[in-house]
This record gives sequence, C-alpha cells and structure tokens, in this order.
Amino acid sequence: MRVLGIETSCDETGVAVFDSDQGLLANTLHSQVKLHADYGGIVPELASRDHIRKLLPLIRESLAYANLSKTDIDGIAYTGGPGLAGALLVGAAVGHSLAWAWNKPAVAIHHMEGHLLSPLLESSPPIFPFCALLVSGGHTMLVAAKRIGAYCVLGESLDDAVGEAFDKTAKLLGLGYPGGAALAKFAEQGDPKRFCFPRPMLNRPGLNFSFSGLKTYTANTLREHGLEAAADIACAFQDAVVDTLVAKCRRALQQTNLNRLVIAGGVSANLALRAQLKIMGVQENVQIYYPRLSFCTDNGAMIAFAGCQRLMAGDRADSRFNVQPRWPLSSLSQL
Repeated sequence: MRVLGIETSCDETGVAVFDSDQGLLANTLHSQVKLHADYGGIVPELASRDHIRKLLPLIRESLAYANLSKTDIDGIAYTGGPGLAGALLVGAAVGHSLAWAWNKPAVAIHHMEGHLLSPLLESSPPIFPFCALLVSGGHTMLVAAKRIGAYCVLGESLDDAVGEAFDKTAKLLGLGYPGGAALAKFAEQGDPKRFCFPRPMLNRPGLNFSFSGLKTYTANTLREHGLEAAADIACAFQDAVVDTLVAKCRRALQQTNLNRLVIAGGVSANLALRAQLKIMGVQENVQIYYPRLSFCTDNGAMIAFAGCQRLMAGDRADSRFNVQPRWPLSSLSQL
C-alpha cells in the first residue's frame, strides 16, 4: 500500500509518501520557525494560514520527487490531533478533499502515535513490546507499547512539558525562540558544579512529571545572580531535566520488566539526554532506539508510516471528518 501522509498539527507542514513494500519514497517539510520567532512563540492563526499556503505545493513536490501521480496513491493519512485546532483542520480538510476527489480511503492519525512509531522507519527498528519516552512540544509521557495501538500511558506531565520548559527557560535567559536547541548549546559553556537544581518529583512514587516548579526555580536563580550566570544556570537546568527523564525511564523499565526503550519527539535530539540514556542503557542492559534527527521533530514521514499500518488494518476516517485538539493516546484502537 502506498500512502500520502500530511502533518499540520503545529508549526511544521510535513508531507511524505510511504510504500509498505519499498519504504519511504518522499519526505518534504516546511518549518515556520522564522514566521513565529518575532513573537517569541507560536501564533495559532499565523500557523494555520501558513499551512494553507504551503500544503498543496508540498504535496505536488512530494509526488514529483517520488515520480508518482494521484492514481499511484492508495490512501491518505493526516494528523487528526492532538495539536492546534486550526492547524489540524487544514490538514484534515485537504486530506479528506483529496480522498474524496481521488476516491481513496483516508485515516486520522494521532500525532503522538506518529512519534512513537517513527523509530520503526529505521533500518534496525525496535520490536514490540517496548517502553517509550515521548517528549514532543506540549507532551511528555512514558508509554508501554505492546503493539500498534495497544498503549498504556504510565506517566505524563502534570503541567509544563519538557519542550515547553526548555522554551520558557530559554526565553528567560534571552536566547530567543525556539529555545530548546539554543539552551542546550548555551549550556555547554556553563559550569556544571556551580548550581544544583531540584529534580522534580523523583522523591515521589509513580511516573508523572512536573517541570513548572523547576522553571520557577530557574527564574529565581536568575533574578538572584543575574545574566552573568546565565550559562551556568542553563547548564544546571538542563542537568536537572535530563536526570529526571533518565530516572523516570529507569523506573518505568523496571516496573514493566521491559528491556527496549524508544525515545521520540523534538527533545529526543538533545545530546546531553542521549549521553545519559546511553549510560543507563548499559547499566540496565536496555536497548535504546531513536528516530533519525530529521524525524525527531514533526514530519510527514511518521504520519504516512502510521497511516499505512492503520489503513492496511482496515481503519478509516468518518466521512464527516473532525479533529481532536485533545486526544488521549490510550483511546486508540489496537491493530
């Protein structure tokens, strides 16, 4: 089966074509970083309008790159949620319109399932069952995955997600938007021994996360020591986040008795996190899997792949399409 995938959940327009026999045939992406940078964060209305401008040209580009026509496509997959409502509606409307016009089936894909399955696009994919740490945008969660669609959420963020905490802290430090990568780079200049920030919720049982208090602690430290200590503060903040994520991953693996761990989402590209997880993997005899760096952020390839699996299993979107800005991962149907 050959599936056209559309991703428009937030601030990246992604289109890809995945073939169940030949693999990924095309993958195109347009980022809105420059569009939102002047505002210090994502402006939903601007995001939606930019998706409208870019989506059809990217679809044409993807089909041309793969040397395909509409008759070569067997199904359409689009991100149905979670995400920004207006942005999601752009992808859903275009996806459904193409499906109706081309007389092809369509399916709505959960954005976080796309991230969870993205390492399966690699040459050495993980085998089910496995644990997954999903750290993308407004989401931070630990998931036990038995098979596609059979997901048990073990823990999630009670307030700010990791990506949000990185961006807000970067803004406090004057690093601009988007802040995650900039803060990680800036932290390399800091003294890791100068400050020791709290590791939130590690002294409590369970696998939930909370990073709003760490953000406040960072702001108070900055207020006390000033911008001359900014690099040291960035280093301490990142160390606290990484230690917390690694400790919760270790706890999740021990509780589930699993020895495979998937890390996906934008924060999975963080080099400090990868370094500490590698150490933990050796200590716990755990295999760790990541998507390639270009698939850590939002992309159409993960939607096309997940859509292909669901369409082959018989999943279909309702003709009266809808999007779900909030969509529990555990509510998905099992394949």
